[in-house]
Amino acid sequence: MASSTFHLCFLTIFVSLLIPAICHGHSQKPKKHVPLFVFGDSLFDPGNNIYLNSSHKEASAFWPYGETFFKHPTGRLSDGRLVPDFIAEFMKLPLLPPYLQPGAHRFTDGANFASGGAGVLADTHPGTISLPLQLSYFKNVVKQLKQKLGNAKTEKLLMGAVYLFSIGGNDYGVFQMNYPNASLSHQREYVGMVIQNLTSVLEEVHQIGGRKIAFQNAGPFGCLPLTRAGTRNGACAEEPSAMAKLHNTALANVLKKLQTRLTGFKYSIFDYYNSLGERINNPSKYGFKEGKRACCGSGAYRESNCGGQGGTTKFEVCSIPGDYVWFDGGHTTERANRQLAELLWNGTPNCTAPINLKQLFEHM
Repeated sequence: MASSTFHLCFLTIFVSLLIPAICHGHSQKPKKHVPLFVFGDSLFDPGNNIYLNSSHKEASAFWPYGETFFKHPTGRLSDGRLVPDFIAEFMKLPLLPPYLQPGAHRFTDGANFASGGAGVLADTHPGTISLPLQLSYFKNVVKQLKQKLGNAKTEKLLMGAVYLFSIGGNDYGVFQMNYPNASLSHQREYVGMVIQNLTSVLEEVHQIGGRKIAFQNAGPFGCLPLTRAGTRNGACAEEPSAMAKLHNTALANVLKKLQTRLTGFKYSIFDYYNSLGERINNPSKYGFKEGKRACCGSGAYRESNCGGQGGTTKFEVCSIPGDYVWFDGGHTTERANRQLAELLWNGTPNCTAPINLKQLFEHM
């Protein structure tokens, strides 16, 4: 009996080595209270842009955004919840409201500073909350926490907190619009500048007390419905995705260096690029019916005009958003967001490394 059990175990291990690793994860709720501070762009914006006096309010203030979960538009560029909303749930936190939302905030739970259109660089889409401005808002939160809790308790809270980032895509979008024929050396130089500015922000967060940094890396920009609509035969555009790959390699390298240089610095990178790419290319494998066209919008791939600017432009909406990977031309559905959040939270090392967010969260 013992011999057959051994052979069965050996066979299982041997077969598992022959099967290509599949990125998977599942959510398990923790028991301790840890704040979540979110920095980013439209992928993580819970509605901050609604409170901006600029053109970047975008379509997210109009139906059908928010239709699946909230039943009304919240400023999120999806039919429902975003990745940080699910991460907050996994951390047993309430949904973090937009930092700019008027009224009282419970900053002991954290805060979400993300802004649609924002970049790492201050001059990427002026009028949005750029990463440097998000950092200044975070500093304001720290001041308020110190006034409420005192220095010692605030320091402890900040050291235990998780800092979640998803930003950079807009910087590269602007670059490619301005320099469509940029050489590889010019692209590398620009990526280096973005990473350098990002590094400065991370160093400041660490100086203030942050230790646990989590990143969703840059996605396959060339495969967005919006990008795909501009290519021959609707193929993915090569250049945008190539820049994303350059960014992701540089990001992984700099975080590894920061861990050796900054006391107590721990990090996690979710491979958003390949995890989303898998769902775009093999939708049925993940329970979707469509991975290329968006649920909401107009055009060949429903790549634009979702929300119709409040009724001024015609657009189409699918009947079941959960059948689609994409909700609009550049943003995923709630169902896709849940799957991606679970991989970020509890994914295997081939998709979330060197540790996943749950392990980062539990690290003392």
